[in-house]
Amino acid sequence: MRTRGLIPTTVLVLGAVYCLFPVYWLVAAATKRSSELFSTPSVVPSFTGGFAENIQGLLQFAGGAFWGWSLNSVIYAGGGALGATAIAAMAGFALGKYEFRGKRIVLGYVLLGVLVPGIILAIPQYLLMSTIGLAGTHWSILLPVMISPFSIYLAWIFSMSAIPDEMLESGRLDGAGELRLFRSIGLPMLTPGLITVFLLQFVGIWNNFLLPFIMVTQRDLMPLTVGFYSMMNQGTDQTNVYNFVIMGCLLAVAPLIALFLFLQRYWNLDLVTGSLKG
Repeated sequence: MRTRGLIPTTVLVLGAVYCLFPVYWLVAAATKRSSELFSTPSVVPSFTGGFAENIQGLLQFAGGAFWGWSLNSVIYAGGGALGATAIAAMAGFALGKYEFRGKRIVLGYVLLGVLVPGIILAIPQYLLMSTIGLAGTHWSILLPVMISPFSIYLAWIFSMSAIPDEMLESGRLDGAGELRLFRSIGLPMLTPGLITVFLLQFVGIWNNFLLPFIMVTQRDLMPLTVGFYSMMNQGTDQTNVYNFVIMGCLLAVAPLIALFLFLQRYWNLDLVTGSLKG
């Protein structure tokens, strides 16, 4: 029995080490001064004051551009994830709980959208946003990410599995309208699944590079990913820039960890509990 348990435990430990090693490397590299970054072992942290020096340099770079990039990332990821979750909840509930003409065609388009890589759509989306005059604005990034076929697909699956038809019929017999059924029965029962949708969307938008790189060129509209790229692009002859980018990447991971820890409690909710409380 011990041998049978040891093998999966070993595999899990190796997987955890594989996933966490880049984070450790990031922490170790963020402690190094510019003169130490390429002259000392990369996995050995430095204690010569490089960590504080890199934070100060990053925050003072280009008049504090890091703060603006961070705010833009919060706007893009937070607003985009909220919008995508709301649209996915409504679309998934409608597809999962209602029968209407053309439903199979709509589902086919959703599944087709899941299979199409987002990178293929970046150029067409830019041309569309340019046509309607939104290229180079916050909306040019927010609007494309609010429509997520994968999120709609997940919400559809959650709706079919988590919401019994009998509860909706009972609500209709009690005189509830369709909007109230969605708000009072559908949403509470979908909450754990929608949190998953929100987290996936938030992380995806937070780490997205290509779409904002194409859509915006102004420095004050860039998110962190494009901002760090601009730092590297203009500072290839300045070793210090690498330290600032590494420190920025380390700081950029913190909101994602905090968000996961904060929302983790809701994943433990029973699917029916939310409906009974609602």
